[in-house]
Amino acid sequence: MPWFLWLLAAAALGAAEFFTLTLGFGLLAGAAMVAAVVAGAGIGVAGQLVAFGATAAVGFVVVRPVAMRHMAQQPLTREGTDALIGRRAEVVQEVTGTRGLIKLSGEEWSARALDESLVIPVGALVDVMEIEGATAIVHPRELLP
Repeated sequence: MPWFLWLLAAAALGAAEFFTLTLGFGLLAGAAMVAAVVAGAGIGVAGQLVAFGATAAVGFVVVRPVAMRHMAQQPLTREGTDALIGRRAEVVQEVTGTRGLIKLSGEEWSARALDESLVIPVGALVDVMEIEGATAIVHPRELLP
């Protein structure tokens, strides 16, 4: 029943991966599954250990670097309020450091100035610097570097 022990090891490593999200334990769990298959085929302990080691090595040398690169990349498209950052808007009601109103992507948004000392007049164009809840934090276009 060595295949059953490998399956238990795979389950334990899979659980460890679930809690750590490092990808290392997941690769080891996959290697333990390969070793379980090898054990189920009747190959001895030495063959099982070689299968486990080889699969783990391939996982760490080939699979993990590729997966880590993909996880580090920014998404190609921004969604929700993230998509509004960097957009141009028009001031509908004077914007100060505490209140104001802008027209952004066809909708009216509450807004406030990034620089609290600024007063941005009606009709001015602004850039959305960030979104805090339902309020756009804006900065006048002509003052940007």
